[in-house]
Amino acid sequence: MESEELIDRLTETFEAAGHRLYLVGGSVRDILLGRASPDLDFTTDARPDEIQRLAKKLRPDALFAVGAKFGTIGLAFGDRLVEITTFRSETYVPRSRHPTVTFGHSLEGDLARRDFTINAMACRGIPRDTAAIIDPFGGLADLRAALIRAVGNPAERFDEDPLRLLRAVRFAAQLGFRIERETEAAIRRSASALAEISKERISAEFTKILVAPHAAHGIRLCVDLGLMEHIVPELLEMLQMPPVKGYKDVFRHTLLVVEQIPREPLLRWSALLHDIAKPRTIGWEHGNVHFRGHERVGEEMAIEILRRLRMDAAFIQSVARIVRLHVRANSYASDWTDSALRRFIREAGDDLPALIALCRADVTSARPARVEAAQARAAELEARVAELLAREDVARLDSPLDGNELMALFGRGPGRWIGEVKSYLLEQVLDGALAPDDKARAAELAEAFLSARAEEIGEARKAGAR
Repeated sequence: MESEELIDRLTETFEAAGHRLYLVGGSVRDILLGRASPDLDFTTDARPDEIQRLAKKLRPDALFAVGAKFGTIGLAFGDRLVEITTFRSETYVPRSRHPTVTFGHSLEGDLARRDFTINAMACRGIPRDTAAIIDPFGGLADLRAALIRAVGNPAERFDEDPLRLLRAVRFAAQLGFRIERETEAAIRRSASALAEISKERISAEFTKILVAPHAAHGIRLCVDLGLMEHIVPELLEMLQMPPVKGYKDVFRHTLLVVEQIPREPLLRWSALLHDIAKPRTIGWEHGNVHFRGHERVGEEMAIEILRRLRMDAAFIQSVARIVRLHVRANSYASDWTDSALRRFIREAGDDLPALIALCRADVTSARPARVEAAQARAAELEARVAELLAREDVARLDSPLDGNELMALFGRGPGRWIGEVKSYLLEQVLDGALAPDDKARAAELAEAFLSARAEEIGEARKAGAR
């Protein structure tokens, strides 16, 4: 069912039953902006039980009543989610995430509790023109002016839910809007309240900023308004770095890389953190600046930052791996051997595509020739990886002999020696000196390896006896 048909049918169904139903909030905003959205939000004077009864007439694919105590019923029509909420009025306890929710009796009262004017508009059915918009707080004018403005007193709106401090920035980053002067001042004054919000909510909201079309704008706002010290304060260290003549501004470079990489959470977080350790590793040698080991320190910092933000463990591992390997990817040269390429592929694992995407984005020079050369290098790396993977399953490469075969071959029991031999044989496979299925040659190499190890141990014992 198309959105317009669904909106019309819902409106007709509720009105036929004597209820008012309004498309509201972000749904109205996005329609007016011509933005596609799979979700639709409505508000109504009907109570949750009545919402369920009427909604079932449209035969949704699924109905969700988990938010019924807050007045919200969710419906799914294919991949489109619809939420219908009873008019509400809320009394917040400052700094509390648990408002007292009471059902209201008017649309205006419901709109008055919303965060920003562009989200406090409503209409009956599809808005065919702006005359159909119910707009008690000037949302249309702010939409035309590309402005984020709090409904009513901004300090009160942010006091009700401090996450709105970040939501203001998120809408600015998604829409490319400015934040209205008084609203901006209130954010700056209330920034410390963000410390009272759960890390999970902060990370979810900031991730939306990162994947927004104007992410750099959002990141700068977080810095300028004092919010970043409660999100990723380590980024602020980039702004405190001394200027280095002839070397790029690391903070500005980071923002450019973020906006140049595709808008996916893993890629955007990796771009944001890929140079996070440069302020802590800066050094000079013969008058030249260097950041030795920043990828290793950056890996540790990425883990600490993302754990603090309660991110998923697998996500943290991926971002950390990409940060650690990005320097190696950027240093690819045509003379890399297949052996080096195999090791790189195995170490990158499933994050290899993301790593190559960062390699492509991590070029912010103003010199076209340098950008062209870097892009050609990334393209060659990607092509060589694809060619090698087409010939062999690098991830599955292993020692031709397993532990049981080694114990049978040498008549020895379990021990650390098995792992050492298998690692040695795998290295031979990665170097191309041993075929993955050549057990006979593997046995010869294993015997030579163990003999050499025995000699080393014997020499060490003699030296210790002296």
